[in-house]
Amino acid sequence: MLIKVDFSSLRQVQWHEYLIRFVLGGMVTVLTGLIAKAYGPVTGGLFLALPAIFPASVTLLEKHERDKKRRAGIAFTLRGRLAAALDARGATMGALAMVVFAGLVWQLLPRMKPAAALACALGSWLLLATLLWYVRRRHPWSPPRTLS
Repeated sequence: MLIKVDFSSLRQVQWHEYLIRFVLGGMVTVLTGLIAKAYGPVTGGLFLALPAIFPASVTLLEKHERDKKRRAGIAFTLRGRLAAALDARGATMGALAMVVFAGLVWQLLPRMKPAAALACALGSWLLLATLLWYVRRRHPWSPPRTLS
């Protein structure tokens, strides 16, 4: 599978959907800050692994897929849910790698220069996220699915 960028999907998004993502992402960020303030930066740092715009994105993704099928004359479909589930799986893999990133920054910052600590943590995040994606794509428990 080749990874590619498709900018044509940006035209399908309406302005209010960007606003929803912005507001919900901001709310998640504020919640993370409140947790850090109440329970300390170590606990708050763990919540950095939550993708801030994920809740809005997955909801809008499901809605777009459902609407696309409805316009095609298909009344009932699981495509929206499957697309949202696939997006959630990818977000989970990225979030798990982000937990490792946060743990490494927490451990390395007292011992290294900040730029070096962040570079090591970023490299680890990239390596782990890629490894999780690769294992999920290649392992026999993950057969290819067709979206209807």
